[in-house]
Amino acid sequence: MAGTGLIAATYGLVRLAYGLLLPDMQAELGLDVATAGVVSAGASVVYCVGALVGFLVAARRARALVVASTLSAAVGACGMAAAAGAGSFAVFAVLSSGGAGLASPALVALLQRNPSTRQRPGAQAVVNAGTGPGLVAAGLLALVLLPNWRLAWVIAAVVTVAAAASVLVADQEDEEALPVRRPLPPPSWFTAHWRVLAAALLMGCGSAAVWNYGRSMLVQAGVGAAVSVTAWIALGAGGAAVVLTARWLERRRPPEAWVLTTGTVAVTSAALAAAPGSVPLALAACAAFGWGYTAASGSLIAWTAQIDRARAPAGTALLFITLILGQALGAVAVGALIPVAGYAPAFLVASLASAAAAVPALASRRRVLADGASSRPDLVDR
Repeated sequence: MAGTGLIAATYGLVRLAYGLLLPDMQAELGLDVATAGVVSAGASVVYCVGALVGFLVAARRARALVVASTLSAAVGACGMAAAAGAGSFAVFAVLSSGGAGLASPALVALLQRNPSTRQRPGAQAVVNAGTGPGLVAAGLLALVLLPNWRLAWVIAAVVTVAAAASVLVADQEDEEALPVRRPLPPPSWFTAHWRVLAAALLMGCGSAAVWNYGRSMLVQAGVGAAVSVTAWIALGAGGAAVVLTARWLERRRPPEAWVLTTGTVAVTSAALAAAPGSVPLALAACAAFGWGYTAASGSLIAWTAQIDRARAPAGTALLFITLILGQALGAVAVGALIPVAGYAPAFLVASLASAAAAVPALASRRRVLADGASSRPDLVDR
């Protein structure tokens, strides 16, 4: 529960709430669509830096990463709340995103070493699904507080600190936790991940449209502010529903689960582009998108754990870096395309990118690492 709360805070209340609050922040700070896309891309780059740090040290310094994650997210959120102009806001918006990048690999490591969770694969799916409740909370805050978006960021910072403190209190290291064989994986480990990396990059590109411009598109289509915020809550509810489908997805090989979830993201992005003014369709599409995206990120964790369970924290960090790097590229591309072609064509292009993300999984074959551990079933790329 503590881990779920930290993911809810760093992802749902801080990193992904940027797109939720963007229309109101644009109105007050004077951010245009293209600039907002650049800020989102910068935040994604900082997320990747945080995840890269996690890739290198999560297995040995998980608690320190939790503290660093809290500082990045909370200070960034407070800075956005106090920003006097677009420039200072952009700096803190970029900084805040690092918290999520640090949190994911840290929690994978903590879950693997704690006796109550290391033998429960579903625990990671539940923690990863914290994005959903965080988005729901962000949406509820928006309904109550907007246009006072500054107070929303202050509350996000407070919740982040409380969640991190609960994680540190609950953490208990298991002496039988998996040992770390070496700080960096061998080249064969990276080779075994190439399909997963390609899939994550494409998924990141395709999902950027909804996360960054979904609510803006609904507002532009004439949907009321309350309805557009409710659609964001639907995104979070869909993400939270992953908890209910975790066992169902666990029974499927990670590439199969990946195809199902990325396909959902592609279809729902296209549905939003086709009829953004239809309230029932928009709400249903946002809920399904939230489930697909959150479940897909969980499938990435399961996929890398299947390849090498002992290095699952490093694999999670690497794949999430790639996913968010794709989002950075997608945010810039969609932000540049919207003023030229409009929201619908831009979202259709994003939908095609999400659909393409399924191709590496469809083409995947069993591959065994050539680092001397080929007899271990958890070192297989399926």
